[in-house]
Amino acid sequence: MAYKSFKLPEDLLMGSATAATHIEGGQQQHNWYRWSEQGKIQDGSHCKVACDHINHIKSDVKLLKKINTETYRMGLEWSRIEPEEGKFSAEGIAIYRKEIKLLLKSGIRPLVTLWHFSNPLWMEDDGGWVNPKCVNRYLNYVRYVIDQLGDLVTDWVTINEPNVYLFFGYFEGRWPPGYQGNIRYYLKGANHFAKAHLKAYDQIHEQLESKGQPKEEIHVGVAHHLRIFDLFDKRHLTRFAAYISSHLFQWMYLEAMTRGRFTFPLRFYNRQFPRKNYADFIGINYYSRDLVKGVYKPGTLFNELHVKKGKAVNDLGWEIYPKGLYRIAKVVYRMYKIPIWITENGISDAKDTKRAKFIYNHLRFLNKAIKKGIEIQRYYHWSTMDNFEWQEGVTPRFGLYHNNYETQERTLRESGKFYAEICKKKKISRKMIREYLMKK
Repeated sequence: MAYKSFKLPEDLLMGSATAATHIEGGQQQHNWYRWSEQGKIQDGSHCKVACDHINHIKSDVKLLKKINTETYRMGLEWSRIEPEEGKFSAEGIAIYRKEIKLLLKSGIRPLVTLWHFSNPLWMEDDGGWVNPKCVNRYLNYVRYVIDQLGDLVTDWVTINEPNVYLFFGYFEGRWPPGYQGNIRYYLKGANHFAKAHLKAYDQIHEQLESKGQPKEEIHVGVAHHLRIFDLFDKRHLTRFAAYISSHLFQWMYLEAMTRGRFTFPLRFYNRQFPRKNYADFIGINYYSRDLVKGVYKPGTLFNELHVKKGKAVNDLGWEIYPKGLYRIAKVVYRMYKIPIWITENGISDAKDTKRAKFIYNHLRFLNKAIKKGIEIQRYYHWSTMDNFEWQEGVTPRFGLYHNNYETQERTLRESGKFYAEICKKKKISRKMIREYLMKK
């Protein structure tokens, strides 16, 4: 392909993202530690050490600075902060306070994720997100965190990808708690996640404003996993399957957690939640697209997912489809007119032969979206370093930094150098194209 140079907006904040369970290690009282102990991780690895970030915080912040990070999306491990219900750990929250202070000292703006797939065992063993008590349990945890960190942080992701967690945990059974085909639990969990976010949105604003944070500087939103579902063929069954997939997997979450409108098959809660926007930004985690083919199997939501023949894929077999970032952002912005943050976008590429091109093409379509009037304010590459990727373990390599899990040595990949230069210069020049994209 012919590469063209282009400039990005100077005010586009750029950085990378991680999650607590992905990188920290050293914590046992949560669902993923037990899932690992039960031998259910695909490659036989374990989250107990991961990247040992908990013992490398200072050096890892230096790595962020090295790649010209302006904003860093980090996560909190709930079980580290609240190891027993109602009993909060001063030592646990102090770790995050220290990390955030280091980020701020380095000129890096933190975006903090409050929940990212990890539940304390005391919650997991009492029904997790299916038990109605989960909403107040989550709000109590959020209240404590904001009280302890709200003087340092104004940017918050309340919940990350509830659709992915519920689909893999309650429908496919590949994630904890391991239910299969339980659509009733799936919908219960979806309702609870939506209610938890809507209430947390108001609660966080009230807490931060009471601390003197200016309202216009407070940003609270959800990181939604959104992907393209295109038709495999034009049959009516395929159209129906694509609608079911896109609605049950993404659009009902987006509507409920942005506007408080609970559409079918979620329960209707309009009396409880006034009509307004419950998001200061819409986080989009974008990776790929699927071709949906309709099949007569209700247990699969009437669909089979395919990759378009002949298209490039990452190490996990996901299609590399950069235009999808533009298509998703266009639809979401047209629906809500709320600023968009690309909270995750990345590629599993162990040999680092595709990542630079992936970054180039996705930023090209991001730039196109901005020029079309779509308000995209931030871009977070997934991920800062290779890490524990849930069910797949440590085999997938998403990092700008290669991680040696035996020595915990981080090495900046060539694509990481490319991204660092983009973050610094806010452009992709002809020289950068020759250096990073046209190597044989």
